[in-house]
Amino acid sequence: MMTKASVLLAIVVATSEAFQPPPPLLRHQPRSLTTSLDAKRKKLVSKVKNVLTGSSSDFDRLVKKTFPGAISNTKLTKKVVAALESKGFTPGNTLVATSFCADELARVLEDDFVNIYGQNFNLGGLSGFPFAGNTGWGAMSAHVPDNGFCLTIHGPHVGITQDGVVGKVERSGIALVDSCCGSAIAASNYLK
Repeated sequence: MMTKASVLLAIVVATSEAFQPPPPLLRHQPRSLTTSLDAKRKKLVSKVKNVLTGSSSDFDRLVKKTFPGAISNTKLTKKVVAALESKGFTPGNTLVATSFCADELARVLEDDFVNIYGQNFNLGGLSGFPFAGNTGWGAMSAHVPDNGFCLTIHGPHVGITQDGVVGKVERSGIALVDSCCGSAIAASNYLK
């Protein structure tokens, strides 16, 4: 998997088109979440989205009991879009800048906002901390549309198992019930 990703990255960087801005008509067009995903990733994203879309499943009730006030990604994106539209934010004048953990579970919310606003400038980070530094923030600010806006979204994530264990996650196809967010837990343990 890492080899395929490295090869793909090398191929993309090697083309001259990689250094050109997208055509103006496509610059802020939302992309389909699954346009370039392979079948396994599509399946994983579908499962994660099913958990986070706000249905009334037992798991949703467990999450809401454990985290009172929790809302689905769908409700969150709708609230954010509604609040920002009244301030002039549109897909054509807004750059999304994110710093979520590298964990694949965090990609769903990021993808939801990219589907609305079109593009994302990733500020990096584990546990949701933006590690881009002054240079990264400066680079990001150069990508904000003229007279436009930047919607910065960052934060950690936490897992919860089907039986309610907070800080753990059950991943599709992996028997190990693992820490989530592992990076945040490791940082916390380092400070103890």
